[in-house]
Amino acid sequence: MLKKTILITGGAGFIGSNFIPYFLKKYSKYRIVNLDKLTYAGNLNNIKEIKSHPNYVFVKGDICDAKLINKIFRKYDIQGVIHFAAESHVDNSISGPLPFIKTNIEGTFTLLEVAKTYWLEASFKYKKKYKHCRFHHISTDEVYGSLRREGLFKETTPYAPNSPYSASKASSDFLVRAYNHTYGLNVTTSNCSNNYGPKQHVEKLIPTIIRKALNKEPIPVYGDGKNVRDWLYVLDHCKGIDLVFHKGKSGETYNIGGRNERNNLEIVSIICKILDRLKPLKDKSYKELISFVKDRPGHDRRYAIDATKIEKELGWKAQEMFDTGIIKTVEWFFNILNV
Repeated sequence: MLKKTILITGGAGFIGSNFIPYFLKKYSKYRIVNLDKLTYAGNLNNIKEIKSHPNYVFVKGDICDAKLINKIFRKYDIQGVIHFAAESHVDNSISGPLPFIKTNIEGTFTLLEVAKTYWLEASFKYKKKYKHCRFHHISTDEVYGSLRREGLFKETTPYAPNSPYSASKASSDFLVRAYNHTYGLNVTTSNCSNNYGPKQHVEKLIPTIIRKALNKEPIPVYGDGKNVRDWLYVLDHCKGIDLVFHKGKSGETYNIGGRNERNNLEIVSIICKILDRLKPLKDKSYKELISFVKDRPGHDRRYAIDATKIEKELGWKAQEMFDTGIIKTVEWFFNILNV
């Protein structure tokens, strides 16, 4: 049977490399083309378990390269896009914002423009073969800005991005929306809370805590450590993306959150407690390595997502509680780091 080919961008990164094995295992009807530039954040070792899968193709390249994107669409007859590829580290966006503008805005535009040209005859008129093709865009809760102690981000929350990273993602979200409203492109968007789990890049908060602790180095905590995030286990996020891609309403946005709020100091303390059990130090707890450092410029105080829409409309619900997910995560990194 002829398989439908889906283009997944950024599939060698953290979330994408968790999503592709899950997706291939669940759906035999799809062939996956994974396009990744393999910057510092992309690693083929993340997807080594599926490199020989008969329904999997890897292409190294840049989502800003319109010639390459057009070639991929023609060669593999792309009939769906799931767009993960993005520059995503806030600190890096503060010190050097240009790659975020190019990848997150220009790259998303390039993908949308090629998909529109390949699938549509004219605005709001799909070519017959491609009438069910969809472009799904993965975004972040950071586009909404910062919350006070109460309240949750809803899909209707006004955008108020506070970093070059979140501003670039907000821009890409608006481009996706515009291609739906102006051209009739079948799009969906999901905005997620902070992901954690296996394969996350070492620059992110939880891997940094684990790595620093195991190396017996100071564990850096910004400011007073009271910045709050809603933590979402990566496999739960993958399941949510799957549902939105297949069952979400065209033109709609769905917030995906774990309903697991923790402040950064709590995260560090929990991880240190797990490591005290896995590899205890001789004369102290890992907590004694905690070191408070100067806060990040414009550091948002709190993020938290209201996932009611995806829960009610699509039947999604986070299955992994933070207390269990963090143990799986720490143990995975503990084994990977060969300590």
